[in-house]
Amino acid sequence: MRVGLIRANVQNTPTGDELWQELESAARDVVSRYELLEINKRPAVAATRRVYKHFGKDPNRYRVASEALCRRLIRGLGIYRLTTLVDLINLVSIRSGYPISALDADKLVGDTLSLGIGEECEHYEGIGRGLLNIAGMPVYRDAKGGVATPTSDEERTKITELTARVQININGYGEEMPMAECVEWVVALLKKYAMATDIETQII
Repeated sequence: MRVGLIRANVQNTPTGDELWQELESAARDVVSRYELLEINKRPAVAATRRVYKHFGKDPNRYRVASEALCRRLIRGLGIYRLTTLVDLINLVSIRSGYPISALDADKLVGDTLSLGIGEECEHYEGIGRGLLNIAGMPVYRDAKGGVATPTSDEERTKITELTARVQININGYGEEMPMAECVEWVVALLKKYAMATDIETQII
């Protein structure tokens, strides 16, 4: 496993036309390259699914976010145009296959994120999903509790229009796009579309 970490000061705005056109281009590429049942064979998706199975989680019931996003595109359902940061992450996830956590860094509690496995009855409210059973899922936790899984980030630390500092975790359970290349691309997109400054990166 390799994780690409990025933290930056940003300006989150409604998604502009140029970024949206990049996202639409990525969506068309996925639709042209994959059948619906092939998405789970993408290296980054398949590797994350194997982790779920290893810890007893059904990846068909709790889909990896990048897989779910691509499946939605192939089914012709499209995706919502949201904010710069959210759509920027969706763009990278579609292209790379990686499930990516994007968190409001100012909402994180404490100075450490730890990565572990979700436990039974652990409280976790997935964005737009309500209470989510994260038992058996990889989960990032801050001092207060879970904030991100490969299926969904948590409502408590989600990106909003007011987000001024972002924490991005690119989760590479198996390589598809080289991680260093993916981190560099995200940084370039943040600079171009979110006026990013004070950028810190690390790959672990």
